[in-house]
Amino acid sequence: MQRIHNVTQLADLDADALARCYAYPRHLDGPWVRANFVSSIDGAFTVDGVSAGLGTEADKTVFTVLRELADVIVIGAGTLRAENYGGAHPDPQRRIAHHRHGIGGHPDGTPPPIAVVTATAKLDPGSKFFTDAEVPPLIVTTSHADLKQVSALEDAGAQIVVAGEAAIMPAALIRVFAERGLHRVLCEGGPHLFGQLAEAGLVDELCLTTAPMLVGGAGGRISLSASTFDLPMARKQLVLAEDGTVAARWARR
Repeated sequence: MQRIHNVTQLADLDADALARCYAYPRHLDGPWVRANFVSSIDGAFTVDGVSAGLGTEADKTVFTVLRELADVIVIGAGTLRAENYGGAHPDPQRRIAHHRHGIGGHPDGTPPPIAVVTATAKLDPGSKFFTDAEVPPLIVTTSHADLKQVSALEDAGAQIVVAGEAAIMPAALIRVFAERGLHRVLCEGGPHLFGQLAEAGLVDELCLTTAPMLVGGAGGRISLSASTFDLPMARKQLVLAEDGTVAARWARR
């Protein structure tokens, strides 16, 4: 029987050891795109339209660590609305420690901005996504976005970046991050954004937590794209929790 490597019990890891399990590559010279999802055993990534119903304590722990390590968190506008996003508030001391160890974080503990991909910029400037943000959100939109709506988002504190005319191509989105030195990219969904990035060959890593439950229903998959694609992945890490949660980290071959 072949021994399975890189399998760890969550109970055996302190906070620093868990962060090392999810460390970004050192000395990045461009964006490294990591996606994070949770799913049920039978493949659903939401329950009643949101992911919260699948979140175990182990998943929440991994979610927190991934945000501590990231330079920027990117989501689609649909995910922002469905999940009622606020700002990101990782522990600043943890961010400083991760930076000191060269695995992520930020030298002064500043939270990562959340970038929203939206062709129309039709977001509510009074939502908690704007009012709860410690750092200005980054709105990546197109030249077709309504100028009054763009102005309202700027008044709410957002940074606006026009990255396309009628649509935002995945490569253009990644260039936005590269131009700002935001190399440790964490994509939190949704499936259309993740699918577009994967189809374009721009996903370097997937962190997929499997919650120990079956949910049935008609929930969709974690990636949706215009066509099928072939992106071979290699398992880099398994973290097992006592409740049956399995947190896997996969990297592109």
